[in-house]
Amino acid sequence: MRIDKVNYYLDIAEAVSERGTCLRRNFGAVIVKNDEIISTGYVGAPRGRKNCCDLKYCTREKLNIPRGERYELCRSVHAEQNAIISAPRKEMIDSTLYLVGKNYEDGKYVENARPCALCKRMIINAGIKEIYVRNTKKEFTKIDVDEFIKQDESLEGVKGY
Repeated sequence: MRIDKVNYYLDIAEAVSERGTCLRRNFGAVIVKNDEIISTGYVGAPRGRKNCCDLKYCTREKLNIPRGERYELCRSVHAEQNAIISAPRKEMIDSTLYLVGKNYEDGKYVENARPCALCKRMIINAGIKEIYVRNTKKEFTKIDVDEFIKQDESLEGVKGY
């Protein structure tokens, strides 16, 4: 049976996530426009810096920081950010971002995965119009980026996802 397009691109994002270097969660992102891959990105430290998997520890984990908070302490650049950095903005306008996250410990899909507050801002400015996030091997959630603009959690000080 032929796979649908959304899961096709989510499978590619999942493969990209396997390059991730985080000891908590590894995400893979693929930006697609007009059925053509524009760029990919995965979680990892900036070029030339040591990754958490090489250091054998995660600062946020050591400090028991909850998911979705205090990303300034994280060594990594997020998958969405790396994909955006690697693509020209004119090619991202009205594009789709496919995102898959897996927990490092058990390899299970991250429950209720969503871009963090900083990634949301970057996604908005990149011109991306929608996001598909994998929930299970075949199920996903579609997010309209306009919702990030309408529901501005930064005005209310909301933490997490």
